Amino acid sequence: MLNPSFNIKSIDRQLSGHGQSRRAFVATTIGGTVGLALLPGFAAAQGGAAKPGSKPTEQPLAFVSITPDGTTTILCNRMDMGQGVETGLAMICAEELDADWSKVRTGFGDQQAKYVDPLFGMHITGGSNSIKNSYQQYRELGARTKAMLVTAAAQAWGMPAASLKAENGVISGAGKSAGYGEFFDAAMKQPVPEAVALKDPKAFKLIGQPTGLVVGKAKSTGTQAYGMDVHLPGMAIAVIQRPPVFNGKVAKLDASEALKIKGVKAVLPVPLDRGGQGVAVVASGYWAAKKGRDALKVDWDLAGVAKPDTKALTAQYLALAKTPGTQAPKLAADASGWSKAPKRITADFVFPYLNHAQMEPLACTVDLKDDRCDFYYASQMPGIDAMNLAKTVGLKPEQVQINVQMAGGGFGRRATPATEWPREAAGVAVALAKAGQRMPVKVIWSREDDVKAGYYRPMTVHRAEIGFDAGGKVLGWQHRIVSQSILKGSPLEGFGYKDGVDGTTVEGMREPYEIPMNLSVHHPDVNVPVLWWRSVGSTHTAYVMETLVDEIAFSTKQDPVAYRLKLMEGNAKADRHRAALQAAVDKSGYGKRKLKPGQAWGVAVHESFESVVAYIVVASMKGKGKDRQPVLQEVHAGVHCNLCVNPKSVETQVQGAAIMALGTTMPTHHVTFKDGVVEQSNFYDIAMPRMPDAPKVMTVSIVPSSDPPKGMGEPGLPALAPALANAVARLTGQRQRELPFRFA
Repeated sequence: MLNPSFNIKSIDRQLSGHGQSRRAFVATTIGGTVGLALLPGFAAAQGGAAKPGSKPTEQPLAFVSITPDGTTTILCNRMDMGQGVETGLAMICAEELDADWSKVRTGFGDQQAKYVDPLFGMHITGGSNSIKNSYQQYRELGARTKAMLVTAAAQAWGMPAASLKAENGVISGAGKSAGYGEFFDAAMKQPVPEAVALKDPKAFKLIGQPTGLVVGKAKSTGTQAYGMDVHLPGMAIAVIQRPPVFNGKVAKLDASEALKIKGVKAVLPVPLDRGGQGVAVVASGYWAAKKGRDALKVDWDLAGVAKPDTKALTAQYLALAKTPGTQAPKLAADASGWSKAPKRITADFVFPYLNHAQMEPLACTVDLKDDRCDFYYASQMPGIDAMNLAKTVGLKPEQVQINVQMAGGGFGRRATPATEWPREAAGVAVALAKAGQRMPVKVIWSREDDVKAGYYRPMTVHRAEIGFDAGGKVLGWQHRIVSQSILKGSPLEGFGYKDGVDGTTVEGMREPYEIPMNLSVHHPDVNVPVLWWRSVGSTHTAYVMETLVDEIAFSTKQDPVAYRLKLMEGNAKADRHRAALQAAVDKSGYGKRKLKPGQAWGVAVHESFESVVAYIVVASMKGKGKDRQPVLQEVHAGVHCNLCVNPKSVETQVQGAAIMALGTTMPTHHVTFKDGVVEQSNFYDIAMPRMPDAPKVMTVSIVPSSDPPKGMGEPGLPALAPALANAVARLTGQRQRELPFRFA
């Protein structure tokens, strides 16, 4: 893949060559308190009710570059962290462009207005929205580019545009032919068409075909560059010593021994996220910086700082869950029938804090100059980041450049609304400049840094009180959730925190089942920074819903698949759930084949981010007593994501999500606190799935559809753990109410 910054500069040169300024595209899409209330600002940046083809997000030159030899670079308006959107969006654009796919390359946009999500009006990679929200945009970008190329060729050859054909990167007609690259410069001087004719999906050649990543070879050969790999001339490396408890400050610092370490250039107090304070050690390389940090002597001021404790929090949450909370919108049915029902279930569920554990640790490179500042890192929200970083370095937003890099995983960790870790890196650069040592600096988080001082999926407790009859009809479902709010107090509070309820906490509850549920929520304030984690609220809501529905089916002696289908009756929105579930059933042979002794089926289906994934799994057990552990033998996924742009990407996303979800069930896969300090530090004390834990059989069946595509980065995760838990319940007679699994 071409270096993203090179692609941007290349397009800059072309813009200037056509009398356009890249800075003319820059618009402030965010400011002050940020959320989707920023849409009016985006409307202004887009020109309000401007005619089609005139908005920044519709300009072919901002996204497509073709060299004379036909090499076609298509920029991605998102960050790619392994979900494959740089290839998916390029496929969509190249389809309508009729480009030669063998010559297509990819790169990334930046914080400019042209690279915002066209529907949300902000720069965001998250919520599985990349393909979903930019499908139409990239089709039109490809079609507009092709139309402009044909027009340029027609003018050069003196013939009607309608007489020419553009296919596989070549324009031909009346005995003449030429590659796209020959006309690209002239094409970009043409007016951008207001309207373009898009292909009939039946004519698609790329979309719908299993396609390897454009950067697949680079990744598989170790030549792909990530944010961690950025190197600038004269660059220093820095690490930060952070307080043992969040929001602590430096009381006393002795840096004398650290400064004796060969290669250490400076030791500087720096501000941290949320008002804390740390100490940066800047050196010629990582090892020198780490050794220097190890040699620091720091006394911490923890006065007045709350010190969370997992055991105490669990007891507090369980007690809160027994009391009414804030009513969740649209989940206020009369559930009083539960207490008089002939059959009842009362269940408490506990979900731990989780670290994102992305494969590539965090790194941000900062090049601070007097009149501008360049940042190089994998950003999921470069627009918000640019605003926050401009304030940190004391510059205007237009003086800040975010060079978005490929990421080695993210799962939400690279999308902190407060721009936490890049701001800390910016703080190091500012401190260096004030100390008279201005130089480019890369701030690196070790695995231990991120485990002990990062952001986490919130610890969450559910309490369900369910009443039902002998036929499994739910007469009342009283439900309460206790969890920190991800959005409250953040720049994105206006996005989904309404009437005292964080929408990310309750997403995935009840649907697609027609049941009378009354749900309320408690959002306690805890001194632990929390953040979305792959599939966000569905990481716990799917588990609760699908294990409880399964328990009702078991209690009433009903087949778990048939019972789910019965609960969906009358719900027109459940057609996709039924189709996904049936696809998994058909592929697995559920109900048609007999399992080996000691094996059991597990079932779950869940919708998240508008895509549905169902799992039929086969599991067994190993070990004895409390040391028992499940063995996942087979996984069969049924997927409904509407039109599937790249089946290979969908398949790999589901496979990866299933393995990641398997990890949440494994012993010690959690983050715990004692006296405010994180007890874990690395993978050796956080159980992670390894190759022997992977199922021997894994299939992914995609339901055919011609409806506009939905996303797949997150939906593959939620339903796996409950499907496994349901199989385990049949094998052991124990319902797992806590993650990770625990056996009596």
